Amino acid sequence: MSESHPPEGFAGAVGAPVPLSAPPKCCSGAWFAAAAFVLFLYVLDQATKLWTAGLDLHQPGWLTLPQHVELGDHILVIPGVFHWVHFSNTGAAFGVMQDSNRFFIGLSIAAFTGLLWALRRNLFPGKLNFAAVLLLLSGILGNFTDRLLHGYVVDFLFFDFGFAPFNPWPAFNVADSCICVAVGLLLLVSLQEMRPSKPNQ
Repeated sequence: MSESHPPEGFAGAVGAPVPLSAPPKCCSGAWFAAAAFVLFLYVLDQATKLWTAGLDLHQPGWLTLPQHVELGDHILVIPGVFHWVHFSNTGAAFGVMQDSNRFFIGLSIAAFTGLLWALRRNLFPGKLNFAAVLLLLSGILGNFTDRLLHGYVVDFLFFDFGFAPFNPWPAFNVADSCICVAVGLLLLVSLQEMRPSKPNQ
């Protein structure tokens, strides 16, 4: 992924400058729509996790939500394919760096702040880049909230399709999905930027 971008007037074809499309201007209607999109994905992520793991902050008067799936347990949804589970993850994706919750809390704050700054500086030009950053913001915020509320990231989607590497695929959540799709979009943009331009015939 490249955080730099070609200068203004980058030529998509020789002799034909094609300006890169920029993200919407700050405080425009598109920005509010983008914020609503991030908020929707964040709420979806947290609602599914709170339904799964419940919430009990052990403080009088605080909101307490029931737990529908006990930690380590599962609910069969599609036999042999999909289970709704309740797994804990104190590390990164695929269980890497377990018991590093505080480290990832700090990393999440730094990444979230950095992405907001990058958006303001237009370091991710183009619609695909913009969509990727929105997905990253949703995913980071969702898993960051988990670490604060539960002390671990709640994973609840568990698939087994019977063939590698999906036999089974490690449990994940909505926030993880947002981050994975965002990485895919950023890779797609990078490949498009690397593609050589064809001169006019």
